[in-house]
Amino acid sequence: MDCAFCAILQGRAEGVLVAESEAAVALVDLRQAVPGHVLVLPRRHVETLFDLDEADAAGLMRLAWRVARGLRAAFAPEGLNLWQSNGEAGGQEVPHVHLHVQPRRTGDGLLRVYPGRPPPPAPRAQREAIAARIRAGLEGVGRP
Repeated sequence: MDCAFCAILQGRAEGVLVAESEAAVALVDLRQAVPGHVLVLPRRHVETLFDLDEADAAGLMRLAWRVARGLRAAFAPEGLNLWQSNGEAGGQEVPHVHLHVQPRRTGDGLLRVYPGRPPPPAPRAQREAIAARIRAGLEGVGRP
């Protein structure tokens, strides 16, 4: 396995540390589309969010929360994005789960949720059917 993030964590590659915890580390992203783009990743190699256990997921989010508050103090952004991609279809580029924490400014042109205009609201029956499928999928997964 040749994981770029594991190489940084093992000291075999260069990275700029922002913060760390027992479970996770926060690094300045190599590609700074806007100043302050940080990646938060678990210390343990896990490819996707689906593969994280609950303790590692909680540790990842706790550190992301700390980093977000640090970004707010340091850059006073108008907004903030947290995003996480899984698999090729989801746009994941490095096969080691990570959260992007990025300060945002109006008009910065980054990360649009919809490629054009947002779709119209889905009918309630469709949303209820989706919720029922997800609830069924939640059976036996972590705490309610």
